[in-house]
Amino acid sequence: MARVLVVDDSPVEMQKLVGCLSRHGHKVLTARNGVDGVEMAQRAQPDVVLMDIVMPGINGFKATREIKRGETTSHIPVIIVSSKSEASDESWGRRQGAAGYIHKPFDEQRLINELNRVLLPEAPSP
Repeated sequence: MARVLVVDDSPVEMQKLVGCLSRHGHKVLTARNGVDGVEMAQRAQPDVVLMDIVMPGINGFKATREIKRGETTSHIPVIIVSSKSEASDESWGRRQGAAGYIHKPFDEQRLINELNRVLLPEAPSP
């Protein structure tokens, strides 16, 4: 399965995300803030990043932008998982390079579907 980097400062949310991903066979890496998330993405080269928005230091929007503009990380899809649920938040997240946006509290199946969507290339049309 995939190597997933979860970036979230909430121990409760981290536990929920790690549990969900582990149940579905994914290897999970974690970071507790945006700075550590960017550094971990550079170092570990995960298959995908799940990024919270509201965190100390640099927020998830800036961390997403840094990952997507990074020379060694631009290929890594980022899915934002946040309690910020305004349409403007989702739009801004996508403008920073996010491949997806999921609202907290997240639905486990929706999270897995979104993860699969960004990880599995679409089959070519006949």
